[in-house]
Amino acid sequence: MSKIAEIYDQDFYVWAMKNAELIRQGRFSEMDAEHLAEELEEIMGNTRRELYRRLRVLLAHLLKWQYQPNQRSGSWSGTIRIQRLDIARLLKQSPSLRRFVEEEMLEAYRDAIELASDEARKPVSDFPADCPFTSEQVLDKDFWPD
Repeated sequence: MSKIAEIYDQDFYVWAMKNAELIRQGRFSEMDAEHLAEELEEIMGNTRRELYRRLRVLLAHLLKWQYQPNQRSGSWSGTIRIQRLDIARLLKQSPSLRRFVEEEMLEAYRDAIELASDEARKPVSDFPADCPFTSEQVLDKDFWPD
């Protein structure tokens, strides 16, 4: 185990800064490549999980918006707008995430139904089993379900 790899378990911040320094200096053979690769993969996973979480909240609020028109509030519209803005920024920072939007929407929708059901105090069966919105609609700042 390299000297820098030993620091990984002791002080992550120092380990990260030391690896950054080694990269900038072109001293690649001294880097802790194995841990560095693991950390990069973790970052990618976190970014994809953030996309899923934001889609879940957005879809739940779109469902509530559609199925409880008399309950619509500024809080709901604010949450919808914030999630769309944050997803747009996430996709701008990491354009390759776009290829996962459909897949993450399918997963997020299942959980969004449960969230909407709990918050609306309606049975899950009141909501469509399949997402009634396209990914384009979900991400479109001008789309508001009737």
